Amino acid sequence: MTLRTGPDARPSPPPPDPRPPTAPASFHVLAKPSGPICNLDCSYCFFLEKEALYPGDRFRMPDDVLAAYIRQTIEAETAPEVTIAWQGGEPTLMGVDFFRRAVALAEAHARPGQRLHHTIQTNGTLLTDEWCALFAEHRFLVGLSVDGPAHLHDTYRVDKRGEATFAKVRRGWDLLQRHGVDTNILCTVHAANQAYPLEVYRFLRDDLGARHLQFIPIVERVDDTGVPDDADVTDRSVDPVAWGTFLTTVFDEWVTRDVGTVFVQMFDAALAAWLGLPASMCIFAETCGNALALEHNGDLYSCDHFVEPEHLLGNIMTTHMVELVASSQQRAFGAAKRDTLPHYCLECEVRFACHGECPKNRIRRTPTGEPGLNYLCAGYRAFFGHVDGPMRLMADRLRGGGYADEVMATLRDAPRNEPCPCGSGRKAKHCHAR
Repeated sequence: MTLRTGPDARPSPPPPDPRPPTAPASFHVLAKPSGPICNLDCSYCFFLEKEALYPGDRFRMPDDVLAAYIRQTIEAETAPEVTIAWQGGEPTLMGVDFFRRAVALAEAHARPGQRLHHTIQTNGTLLTDEWCALFAEHRFLVGLSVDGPAHLHDTYRVDKRGEATFAKVRRGWDLLQRHGVDTNILCTVHAANQAYPLEVYRFLRDDLGARHLQFIPIVERVDDTGVPDDADVTDRSVDPVAWGTFLTTVFDEWVTRDVGTVFVQMFDAALAAWLGLPASMCIFAETCGNALALEHNGDLYSCDHFVEPEHLLGNIMTTHMVELVASSQQRAFGAAKRDTLPHYCLECEVRFACHGECPKNRIRRTPTGEPGLNYLCAGYRAFFGHVDGPMRLMADRLRGGGYADEVMATLRDAPRNEPCPCGSGRKAKHCHAR
């Protein structure tokens, strides 16, 4: 667990004093200690191609960059809770000892009263008892990528030889459960599983026993038109309408039986919007710029989805991350999400919940020809419109001092021949009471 010392161990800069007024009170940095390197070869992975940014690199975060990331993250946080986040590529390729050093550094730098939260996203295929014991001891939240049962998961999530990975992922999941590790399933929705929302949801809920789920749409852009707002997508990408149907179908099962016991990030984010709370997902915030990506060599980029030369802010070994986040370049990047919305979005009835979603997906034109429409717009409009009634019911219960899960009995037990309380206009027996 000895950190690299000596003349080759570079010092990193201290925090700016005073703190720049444009620096957000809190921001999130997702570190990629092995860069884009992964032991799998998932067909839809957008990050594998980032290897071209660093030709000839070994893609292993050195100890001085590790120390700078940990120290600067803790120094930058003004709230009592600090999140140390890891992703890839596949971060477990760095080995268990790397993360033991990371934990030790975090504990050494944490200020009195600060609480550390460690998170890591993994494909799960390299997990062992040693890994899971480390995660359990230090209360890591482990995000595991699973795209549904084997016949759906293995369509795109394959190894370097093109072979199926589900069995190894399931083994990793079972190890995590055996050690009592906090877990979160990350399920991408794409052309192969978009038509099976209930099969996917019930598998994750019932077969795996997962209680925290994220559904992530796959949108792979193929810009061969020369016009950025008319980019094509690959045949692996989720269809916009199918994306909306996937979400609404899962929601209708969830809202009548799983509220309060299964936590779906997309539904939690929607409820926050109906309660008038700040967005819990950056894709639904009015502006962005507070969720950044750190490469293995200390390069800090505007966003995980914008690891591109024009969005490189600098390197934390020469400039403290607080200064980079506060820079005019990054503040302009974040404001552009709001300022470039087309009028079609500005006039939309669900703008308060969506805000045009992630800028990376704004590759279509509006019906009147404006650029900047989100590729997934049709799906989100359908989803947010569909959940309006139940979200209002849950929000009213919470504002009145009740609980969101009370909505389940309200919907299930409604008189079957009366209008459904969700506001759909259909009889309850043809809606949520069926």
